[in-house]
Amino acid sequence: MNDITNNGAGFFRSQLGSMSEMEFLRLSYYIKNKYGLNLEGKKQMVESRLYNYVIDRGFSSFSEYLTAALGSEDDFEMANIINRLTTNYTYFLREQEHYDHFMNTFLPQMEKSIKCDELCIWSAGCSFGNEAYTFAACMEDYFEGKNNNWDRRILATDISQNALLTAKRGSYNETIIKALPPEWKEKYFTEQKGIYTVNERLRSQVLFKYHNLMEPIAFKKTFDLIICRNVMIYFDKQTTADLICRFYEATNPGGYLYIGHAESMPEGCPYVREQSAVYRKL
Repeated sequence: MNDITNNGAGFFRSQLGSMSEMEFLRLSYYIKNKYGLNLEGKKQMVESRLYNYVIDRGFSSFSEYLTAALGSEDDFEMANIINRLTTNYTYFLREQEHYDHFMNTFLPQMEKSIKCDELCIWSAGCSFGNEAYTFAACMEDYFEGKNNNWDRRILATDISQNALLTAKRGSYNETIIKALPPEWKEKYFTEQKGIYTVNERLRSQVLFKYHNLMEPIAFKKTFDLIICRNVMIYFDKQTTADLICRFYEATNPGGYLYIGHAESMPEGCPYVREQSAVYRKL
């Protein structure tokens, strides 16, 4: 999950100087329109997090750097900016209520209703992969011992290339996995020097890809479940409303959407609320 927070600017070295209000507005406008991230009121944080990077890249001012970054034909520099402005805060079994619903309601319903032996799930804003791997483990537990050949891979997407690289590695320290049941640590991870790595069976069930939620949803399949938790809290109302409509079109009839418990749906939401932070397309 991508979490934009205010940090103190700290002590700036004199050779670069400060970011002007016009430069900040130019950058924040671009990021909001392309990525949906709202930087309003966060100039100090932006300046602080980019300051050393701009120097390391060899630029003498924010103006010079932003001209190069915003004028680039590829997304390399903008990806680096996003990586530095977003803090990915996540851990295993965060917001337990969703996993309870997934195991006790969603999976039994899908098992009865889906005839094509294919379960389509999308973790949108997957961060370091904790969420996607946890849902994959839930499915492993649920279907264990059952005679089925379902294709139940999870698509997991994010705009942070750094987060996606970490997610693909699937290695976490003990603090990150502390909420997991001991049997899951034994069953789904291998441990070496305090680092726990997701085993190959679970890793094979998650496909990590870059995707910007502000872009059209053009995947080949639609989804039985879309998980987008604690992402929209950083969008404005219109951005959220537009995204929810795109999610709805990408959801199969009878499918679900999970959002963060700190988030709220916009007025006119096409989904039906089933319980807190759980919505369904009827």
